[in-house]
Amino acid sequence: MLINEISSQELAEMMQGDEPPRLVDVRSAAEVMQGALANAEHMVMHVVPLKMQELEKDKPIVFYCRTGARSAQVCYFLKQQGIDNAINLRGGIMDWARNGYEVVRGDYMLSEAV
Repeated sequence: MLINEISSQELAEMMQGDEPPRLVDVRSAAEVMQGALANAEHMVMHVVPLKMQELEKDKPIVFYCRTGARSAQVCYFLKQQGIDNAINLRGGIMDWARNGYEVVRGDYMLSEAV
């Protein structure tokens, strides 16, 4: 079963559009403190199954982690559950930063995180 993936460049273009995707960071709180994508929300990987009902099914949702491995697992799990709009950021935030895209302070996301 293949998952949907997007490159950093494709995501940057998508974020400039009229309807940017929902961004979900599945890393730990300590990792988020090191930096995050602007306008992302924090949902630790292990709580995704508990919060599946909060994921809209008609809008792209881009999941990311440090390198793209954990977020790929999340996307694979969601696809198994019949959620087809989950997209993995290939290479994670490391690839995003390596390509020169903005990384912001992630502490803004942690006050509401589980």
